[in-house]
Amino acid sequence: MDKKQRKPLTRRLIQVYTALLYNAYLKGFAEGQIYTGPLKSVCVPGLNCYSCPGAISACPLGSLQNAVSASADRPAFYVAGLIIMFGMFLGRVVCGFLCPFGLIQELLHKIPSPKIKKNNITRKLSWCKYVILAVFVIAIPAFYAVRRLPLPAFCKFICPAGTLEGAVMLLIHPANSDLREMTGGLFWWKFTVMILILTACVFVFRAFCRFLCPLGALYSLFAKIALLGVRVDLPKCTDCGACVKYCPVDIRKVGDRECVQCGNCIDVCPEKAISFKAGKLVLRGPDINPAGGEEHT
Repeated sequence: MDKKQRKPLTRRLIQVYTALLYNAYLKGFAEGQIYTGPLKSVCVPGLNCYSCPGAISACPLGSLQNAVSASADRPAFYVAGLIIMFGMFLGRVVCGFLCPFGLIQELLHKIPSPKIKKNNITRKLSWCKYVILAVFVIAIPAFYAVRRLPLPAFCKFICPAGTLEGAVMLLIHPANSDLREMTGGLFWWKFTVMILILTACVFVFRAFCRFLCPLGALYSLFAKIALLGVRVDLPKCTDCGACVKYCPVDIRKVGDRECVQCGNCIDVCPEKAISFKAGKLVLRGPDINPAGGEEHT
């Protein structure tokens, strides 16, 4: 089979397959029930709600909050170790390839509308996710852990993925009419937050990922040491800025903490200095470039 006949493995396909794999419990969608089998004790790398009827595993962010909430009684070694492992091997490749909510944001951004490009304001807003990580994922759960009152604050008050994949998917099922009668102020607060975030994603590329996602903030801490990711061959680079200008997120250079490692900048580098690597192994580069990549709007 020649090169033109091969079906390319694109980033979009990986995103779709990942979302299907994370939510492979089809019986849950059919019955409106949450899977509670042994796989639920394992975390997937990306943001995918534990309460989604199809979810076969746990969300790392929810698991981390629960572990911090229980830290007064037992250390959070397992969850912390798992997130560190994901960070060291994958970093923000998780954001670009392995996060279903990232896929949802990108599809929403394809809806025809005026688009807000990155600017100084969006760069400043990118720091908000670190505040949310510190306050809602760490500080508040830890504060209530001392009082033996578990409170996964980000999941409870903010997470749009949890509202969409968990609450909404359960509430729309006919078998859960009793749950609809129990919805109150907290649900409608989170539903409003979800609608605002999803609407923002139509106009701003991956708005939640860039400004609010504490999981992306966690993985960004591993940007310089992650095994897998986009790399620049510095001797070839002329600092022309084509890659930064083309990128729709708030990077200052390829591969920094804001880079979601999509690899689309590989095609726009005039010096062919950018490649996607696993350690020293080149997975995609100027001369190893599968067809069918998508273009940002």
